[in-house]
Amino acid sequence: MQWRVLWLAHAKFMVGVTGVVRNDQGEVLLLRHRMWPPERPWGLPTGYAVKGEEFPLTIAREVKEETGLDVEPGRLVHLKSGYKLRLEVAYEALVTGGTLKIDTFEILEAQWYSPDSLPDGMQESHRALIHGKTTP
Repeated sequence: MQWRVLWLAHAKFMVGVTGVVRNDQGEVLLLRHRMWPPERPWGLPTGYAVKGEEFPLTIAREVKEETGLDVEPGRLVHLKSGYKLRLEVAYEALVTGGTLKIDTFEILEAQWYSPDSLPDGMQESHRALIHGKTTP
């Protein structure tokens, strides 16, 4: 009974999970997202957690779905609430295998970039994550 009361009384959140995916050379994986604003299409792999899914596994699943690559999630690098019904979580991740093959429904292009030469048209919050900074 207590769980039902708590469920009814508390907010429900969507959890957006982002991966700062790097390769052995320290390059970061960026995707040009089809459904993002045309002036800011570039960003890190992202997606929403499904019910009951552990957040590090969300990024592994999303990267696999969007790019065909396998990743090993690492440490938590960002956690932010304060949005109406969304929580943002970001993890470091290391590519461990797979073959790059993008999901053309969501992704237009995937490229590896040096953190020192990121493309224009990138989400500023993602740029901050790559450089180990968090945004307020």
